[in-house]
Amino acid sequence: MGAPACEHRVPVFLGDRSYDILIQAGSLNQLGDICQGVGLSGRIAIISNPIVHALYGRVVQRVLKRAGFACITVLLPNGEPAKSMTWLGKILDELVAKRFERRDAILALGGGVVGDVAGFAAASYLRGVPFVQVPTTLVAQVDSSVGGKTGVNHPLGKNLIGAFYQPKTVVIDPHVLQTLPKREWVAGLAEVIKYGVIADQGFFEFLENHIEDLRNQHETVIPDMVRRCCEIKAEVVAGDEREAGRRKILNYGHTVGHALEAWGKYSTWVHGEAVGIGMVQEASIGQFLGRCDREVVERQTELIREVGLPVAMPKWGFSDLWSGMQHDKKVVKGQINCVIPESIGRVQVLPLDRSDLQKWFSQTNVHGKRRTTDPHKRVSQNRLSKKK
Repeated sequence: MGAPACEHRVPVFLGDRSYDILIQAGSLNQLGDICQGVGLSGRIAIISNPIVHALYGRVVQRVLKRAGFACITVLLPNGEPAKSMTWLGKILDELVAKRFERRDAILALGGGVVGDVAGFAAASYLRGVPFVQVPTTLVAQVDSSVGGKTGVNHPLGKNLIGAFYQPKTVVIDPHVLQTLPKREWVAGLAEVIKYGVIADQGFFEFLENHIEDLRNQHETVIPDMVRRCCEIKAEVVAGDEREAGRRKILNYGHTVGHALEAWGKYSTWVHGEAVGIGMVQEASIGQFLGRCDREVVERQTELIREVGLPVAMPKWGFSDLWSGMQHDKKVVKGQINCVIPESIGRVQVLPLDRSDLQKWFSQTNVHGKRRTTDPHKRVSQNRLSKKK
C-alpha cells in the first residue's frame, strides 16, 4: 500500500535509493501505515533519548504495534555525548542480543544526534538494514535527517567516523516542534538561514521579512519553511550524493562551526549556535578575501543576530582555530577548503591559505574589539518597515 497523503511530499532522487520526505502535521499517528508503505514488515528498533521518548515514544510504539510491528526501544543519553563509538556499540549490542535480521528496521526518533547514530548503526548492522528518520528538532527536520549522512564524533573532530546511508523515508511532523526548548528552536534557525545564503535569495528575503514569526515559532511559517529547506537539500543531494562536489556548499558555516564545537568539547554551544557563529566568520573571511561585499556580511549577520543566535567568537587564539579547522571533512591533502559567500544565494568552496587566514584573524579581531561590521548595527528603517 502507498504512504498516506501528506501536506508536502519532497522527493529525493537517488535511483534505487530514492525516497520521499513527508511533511504533515500529525504524521506521527500515521507512522505504522507509512512504514508499511515503504515496504517494512519485520521488527522495528526505535532509537531515541529520554526526553523525546517521554514525549512521543508511547505514541510511536502504539501506532507501530497497531500496524503489526513488534518494537524494541534503545535510549541514548541526551545531547552530543551520545554521538560516540561507545553508544553506537550499545545499539549494535542490543540488535545482536535481540537477533535482529536484515528484514528488520531501525527508526530514529529524535534530533540530529539520534538520527546520525541510529543511521550509522543501520548502515553497519548486517552491512545494512532498513532505516526510517523521524526528526523531532528543527535542525534535524531541515537538515541532518535528509541526505544520508550518518556517523559519530571523534574527540579531535566532529563527524569523522560514519557512512553515507539513505533512509527509506523521512517523516516530519511540524507539531513536535511545539515542545522544542527555545534554545534548540533558535539554534535550528541557523541551518534555515544557511539555505537562503547558499541557494535562494528569495527565501533569505522571506526570512528577513518574518523575523518575529521565526523567533516566536509561528505555526503559519513553519511548514513552508521546512519544505523549502528540504527542497534545496534534496536537489543538492540528488546531484552529489557523496559530497564530491556541489554538496560541499551545505557545509557553509560548518568549517568554523565544527572547530568551535570541538574546542568547546561539544558542550559550550549547541550545533546551530556554532554554525551561526561560523557563518558570520566565514562571510567575514569572504569579505576580507574580496569574494563578497560588506552588505552580504551585514545582512547575514543582522538576520542571525535578530533571530537570537550568537555571532561572536570565543577568546581563542589563531592556533586553536587553525588546528580545529584541520579536522574538517573538506580538508584535502592538508588543504582547508571553506564555503565562502559571493552574494546572498550564491557561494563557492575555496582553499584557505594559512597566512591569509591569520591576517584576517588579526586584522578583523574576531573577539569583538573591532569588526568589519558593527555588532550593534541595526538594519535601516527602510528594511525594518518591510518586515511583517
